[in-house]
Amino acid sequence: MTGCYRIQGVGFAWERLFTSAADAAFRQESLSRDDLRPSHDSKNMSEIELFRATILHTPRNPFLEANALETFADGGLLIANGRIQAVGEYGALAASHPEATTRDWRDSFLLPGFVDAHVHFPQVRVLGTLGSSLLEWLERFALPEEARMADTDYAKQIAAEFLHGLASNGTTTALVFGAHFETAMRALFSASAASRLRIASGLVMSDRMLIPELYQTPEEAYRISKRLIAEFHGMGRLRYAVTPRFALSASEPVLEVCQTLLREHPDAAFQTHINENRQEVAEVRKMFPWAADYLAVYERFGLSNERAVLAHNVQATGSELARMAAAGASVTHCPCSNASLGSGFFPMRRHVIAGVRFALGTDVGAGTGFGMFKEGLQAYLLQRLCPDGYPLTSAHLLYLATSAGAAALGLAKEIGDFGVGKSADFVRVRPSAGTPLAAVVAQDEDPARALPALFTMAGAESIREVRVAGGVVFGR
Repeated sequence: MTGCYRIQGVGFAWERLFTSAADAAFRQESLSRDDLRPSHDSKNMSEIELFRATILHTPRNPFLEANALETFADGGLLIANGRIQAVGEYGALAASHPEATTRDWRDSFLLPGFVDAHVHFPQVRVLGTLGSSLLEWLERFALPEEARMADTDYAKQIAAEFLHGLASNGTTTALVFGAHFETAMRALFSASAASRLRIASGLVMSDRMLIPELYQTPEEAYRISKRLIAEFHGMGRLRYAVTPRFALSASEPVLEVCQTLLREHPDAAFQTHINENRQEVAEVRKMFPWAADYLAVYERFGLSNERAVLAHNVQATGSELARMAAAGASVTHCPCSNASLGSGFFPMRRHVIAGVRFALGTDVGAGTGFGMFKEGLQAYLLQRLCPDGYPLTSAHLLYLATSAGAAALGLAKEIGDFGVGKSADFVRVRPSAGTPLAAVVAQDEDPARALPALFTMAGAESIREVRVAGGVVFGR
């Protein structure tokens, strides 16, 4: 496959392109900021609530510190105005805050809201397509489905299914690979605002090496991105993420567009793919003969920095890891997808030694679903099999599914654990009666021993309630 567009030279007048009369008219039809502010539950958000449950979180990094997991067997989580006021033993918090309304969830576990650091919006309906490697899977399944996002009504259906998949699995924050079409991105952003989840996403930019229906010219990619940023970035809990698909499908002019957008919007995120599959890496070398390695392609355009979240990185070289660490870039580990596509073992130990931050992502289409419990378990199992695997514990898994994702997205001060002052984003997990999981957790009063069982056996059926900033976004 070859691309259908190429610019001779770069550096043309981006702002002039965006401020055309047609674009101005288009913007007049956009939603206002008030339309996109998260709505609140009917209950008084200033009410002080005390949640009584078994509580687990990782306020420290278990890859760097011992005793990173903090647990309370009979715990209390005190929230007011959507913020965490205190976490600790229930008895002490109840005595010091008699005015609080207590919710007795002693049959449940409270965990911080999950953070999915890499997930594809248009791929919900290609889940379960086994038996292919990356490039073959893209050609046979993912790309034809992504082309269907040109149909606005279809994109709206997928957006609803996608956001329900996140919330029903306890994910409160996600870095989302969007669609190649502006109308589909509008559908996603609008539905995300209504869902009250924390969503960062952006138009997927490509101009070659995909099916032609998914191409934009660099000028089009810039204009559409600017419109979407103006309308949605920073609205409520939405954030824009500059998103070239990967180096194979993004020409140098498209990568320059990304550089320009990030320079113009210093609070926007950046996401793409890197080093997922050996065949992909070999093709990148052919298409960018001047680049020493895959990362060097992005570095040339200033795209490897503290805002960058690079998905997969299975085939990383030592030099790339060192440079990622120095730049402050983050990596998303997608273990279910890596296994399903046969991409290889994620070199976790080498990431840890190099000092590269990494979190967990479900990927979705090439993975096995939206479940972060399942993703954590798969990470554990693959590291057990990897010749140079890292010895993960359940504390590592919880950290990777929560705090690590918050750090990768630049939200560590806002979410990820139950630190005082942070947003009250949390998940209530209650095993169904009569299940093996319920039997296992009932026999042991030590929450630290229950956590591995949750990652091993809990799924969406165990997610009973999900809250963001104290407001219910999902209930079963």
